[in-house]
Amino acid sequence: MSKPIFGITGWKNSGKTTLVARLVQEFSNRNLIVSAIKHAHHTFDIDYPERDTYKLREAGASEVAIVSPNRWALMHELRGSPEPDFDHIASYIGPCDLILVEGFKNGKFPKIETRSTRSLTRDPLTNEDENIVAIASDHEIGSTSVPWYSVDDVTGIANFISVYLSLEPV
Repeated sequence: MSKPIFGITGWKNSGKTTLVARLVQEFSNRNLIVSAIKHAHHTFDIDYPERDTYKLREAGASEVAIVSPNRWALMHELRGSPEPDFDHIASYIGPCDLILVEGFKNGKFPKIETRSTRSLTRDPLTNEDENIVAIASDHEIGSTSVPWYSVDDVTGIANFISVYLSLEPV
């Protein structure tokens, strides 16, 4: 059985990360095992030049895993290969009750669009993406074809996701 996936999408500074973090906490408090996948549009690094794992990647390793009693991580260097698609990345996620996804605007899974007055870009994504099934914003948005939630109504948003994915009774 595939893992239930639900996304949070929106423009830069629309509150995606904050909402995902709050939803992770809410679902964890409901005793669900939650995993998260975040898409970045820029170069990022989780390693530093003086670390052993960095030295191994710089030496040419395609993948480097680091393991401790508390956590493990797998880093994969693309070295010019194309960015893997969402399904490939999701296949690395272990057993869980829910995968929350930040970003991946083109993902073919249900999503909530975040909107904020802090965002420089405010063009609605809802009309362009049939996978957007609700909106969460920090301001009133008027009439919409999908349910609207205040971005601070984390319980209501989590209940909506639970019902939508048939995760748990609410």
